[in-house]
Amino acid sequence: QVQLVESGGGLVQAGGSLRLSCAASGSIFSIDAMGWYRQAPGKQRELVATITRGGSTNYADSVKGRFTISRDNAKNTVYLQMNSLKPEDTAVYYCNADVRYYDGENIRAVGSWGQGTQVTVSS
Repeated sequence: QVQLVESGGGLVQAGGSLRLSCAASGSIFSIDAMGWYRQAPGKQRELVATITRGGSTNYADSVKGRFTISRDNAKNTVYLQMNSLKPEDTAVYYCNADVRYYDGENIRAVGSWGQGTQVTVSS
């Protein structure tokens, strides 16, 4: 009923920048928190950044000062601006959203995940 689609990943040299986007679609009533997670080869998935509907943000220590999360509530879209990229940022990046949606009878709540977008940073 709810779909999240990430875009903007790719290959970039160390020190470069990328901007990721994640658009939610479906019978959406509202979206509370949204966030970005990443999973590097051989590692567990980790939180990168989160943002509430009101705009409060939180970042992992490893990306503070380099990444910026933002959202456009009218477009149900969250962004991740990644600057000063490092090889250790290489991972599949996943979008997450806490969504309230209409199922035809009631408003339901669900935690939704996108399929991920690959970010590769070369040295």
